[in-house]
Amino acid sequence: MKIAAFSGSLIDYSIHEAMKVAAGLGFDGIEIASREPHLSPESSLPRVREMRSIAEGHGLEIPALAGYMGHFSTSGDAECAVAYDQFLGLLERAVELEADMIRIFQGGPNAFLAEDYHYAKAAYWIRRCAAEARAAGKRIVLEIHNQSLVETADSGLRLLDMIGEEHVGLIHDAGNMYITDTEFGEESIRQLGSRLFHVHIKDEKRIGQGGAPGTFKNVTRHGEEFFLQCRLGEGEVDHSGLLRGLREQGYKGWLTLECAAPYPPKERLAYDLRIIREWLQAVEVSAG
Repeated sequence: MKIAAFSGSLIDYSIHEAMKVAAGLGFDGIEIASREPHLSPESSLPRVREMRSIAEGHGLEIPALAGYMGHFSTSGDAECAVAYDQFLGLLERAVELEADMIRIFQGGPNAFLAEDYHYAKAAYWIRRCAAEARAAGKRIVLEIHNQSLVETADSGLRLLDMIGEEHVGLIHDAGNMYITDTEFGEESIRQLGSRLFHVHIKDEKRIGQGGAPGTFKNVTRHGEEFFLQCRLGEGEVDHSGLLRGLREQGYKGWLTLECAAPYPPKERLAYDLRIIREWLQAVEVSAG
């Protein structure tokens, strides 16, 4: 498995600086947050080619572009058409950057609140995006994300079945699944099987109230809850089952570290990189 830094964790840096930081910390790659100041569907192609050159100079791969377009399930047709055009713009930039995957946000509401038509509308538009991605040799990834149609392995597989495209898969995110309060260990990896394309890693914990740095509020099936973003091992997201499951499945893809804990960006990524390497080594030792 290779490890990437999420450029969104370094959003206070320019993309050039973020790449330098990621390489200096020892990451294998960088997953680019597709919003300014890092990248957008409107970024000029000369600028995008420069990004690719800088990444290569640092020895970094770009496994994925984390798109923020989509929200098809709850948008009107005109808004969906705009989001589709934004996807096409990002797809062109993915080709230039040699990024294999593009994230599309499926939209809401929470899976436990969603109606059939929400899934049907999201599937229709993502299927259109998938046709273009297939022609360009790229894959689409949908993130298992709290407050979306895809909050669990079950809801993710439901949407994928409706889309019906083999090159559309899921991002497993144990941190998001912890918020949703769904299984995110070995069983979730077995359940996703070949539809697991990518993995995000971060830690969080439930707290009594928000307001402090690093806290946020979400609506879950338990009601309104507050959470604190943490460094790996300091929250309540136990990644051990996930890592065992990935090893058992023979996963050879990427892990992207997304830490947003209230620490300086470089410090928190360095910490999480050290911890995930220790955990991966422990999994190998226990398996041996």
